[in-house]
Amino acid sequence: MHFVLRLATALALGCLVWFVSADLSVSAQSSTTNPYRATFGWEQLPEGRVLGTVSGVFPDPDGRHLWILDRCGANECAGTDLDPIMKFDLEGNLVDSFGAGLFAFPHGFFLDHEGFLWVTEGGSHGDSRAVAGEAMGIGHQVLKLNQQGDVVMRLGEAGVWGDGPNHFNGPSGVVVARNGDIWVSDGHRGGNNRIVKFSADGTFLLEVGGGVGSESKEAARFSDPHDIKMDSQGRIYVADRGNSRIQVFNQEGELLYIWTHYGKPSGLFIDRNDILYAGDGLSGMVRTGPPDNWRSNLGWEKGIRIGDLKTEQAWVTHFIPQHDEDVGAGIEFLGVDFDGNIYAGEVSRRRLVRYVPHRPSELIRTQ
Repeated sequence: MHFVLRLATALALGCLVWFVSADLSVSAQSSTTNPYRATFGWEQLPEGRVLGTVSGVFPDPDGRHLWILDRCGANECAGTDLDPIMKFDLEGNLVDSFGAGLFAFPHGFFLDHEGFLWVTEGGSHGDSRAVAGEAMGIGHQVLKLNQQGDVVMRLGEAGVWGDGPNHFNGPSGVVVARNGDIWVSDGHRGGNNRIVKFSADGTFLLEVGGGVGSESKEAARFSDPHDIKMDSQGRIYVADRGNSRIQVFNQEGELLYIWTHYGKPSGLFIDRNDILYAGDGLSGMVRTGPPDNWRSNLGWEKGIRIGDLKTEQAWVTHFIPQHDEDVGAGIEFLGVDFDGNIYAGEVSRRRLVRYVPHRPSELIRTQ
C-alpha cells in the first residue's frame, strides 16, 4: 500500500494544514484486514413494518439500548404516519418509537451526552425530497428532542431555505459538544456547502465555507458535506463527500487536516475510544452520460474504512468491503455499539447490516 504525504501552508487560513493523499488500488484496499462478517435481520419490527433507509444509529448512554433513525420504511417520510425514531434493546427488540409527522427527509442523527436526540432535515431546495416537506411547511431545520419524543429546540425556519445565520438549505448532519455548542453540516447535495457553529442556546457563532455557488475543491470549502462528527479532543470531522475527502477542523473553525485515504465518505462515526469509521457507498460507480463528480471515485471500493484518531494521520487499519453485489448507492450511515459491533445503513437496498467479528479476539474494542 503506497501513501503520499505532503505538508502545505494554507496562507489564507493562517495555519499549517496537513494534506494527506493516498495512491490506493482496489487490490491494496482489499488486502487491508477485515475482522468482521455481515449479519442481517437483527431488528425485530411489528408486523407490516419494514426498515427503509437507516440514516443514523447511536448507542444509548445506558449501554443497553440503541437508537435508530429510519426513513419510514422507504427513503423519505413525507405522507406517512410511521415513526422514524426507534429505540431497540441490544437483542433487536423494539422498545419505543416516535416522531411521526415531524420530518419529510430525516437525514442527520446524533445522541448527545445528556441523552437528547438531534435530527436534521436533509432535503436541499429543488431536491424532490425537499418539495414535499416545503409543501407541508417542514424541512430545512435541525430538531432537538427528548427521549419522550418532545421537540425542545429548533434551529432554522420550518420549510424555508436560505444561507444566512438563521436558515439552512438541507442540513445533512449535526454534532453537539459537551459544553452544548452545536455544529451543523449544511447541506445535503445542492445545499449551502458549509459547516455552521451555534452556541447551546442556538446563537450563530461562525461558519466555514458557504456562499452563492459555493461548491469548491479548495481547502476549507466543500462539495456536499454529508456528515459531521467530533472526537474526544473537540476536533470536527466533515465527510466532504463530493470532494472524496475528510476535512478536520478545530473549535475555532480552523482547518487542521485534509484526508483522502477514506475513500468517498458519506457517513462517519467516532466511538468512545476515538476510532473513526467512515462509510463509503458511492466509490467506483460507473454511470452513463456526463461526469457526475459526487458519484465518481474510480479505483476505490465501497465499504467501511476504520482508523485510529489517536495517531497523527489516522491511517486506515481495517477495511470492510460492501456486502453483496453492487446495486447502486450503498453504505451511507454508520453506528457502533459499546461492544464494537457496526451497524450500516444502505440506501439502495434499504437495509441495516450488522457487522460482527469473525472471532471475539478480533473485535475492535470501544472501551
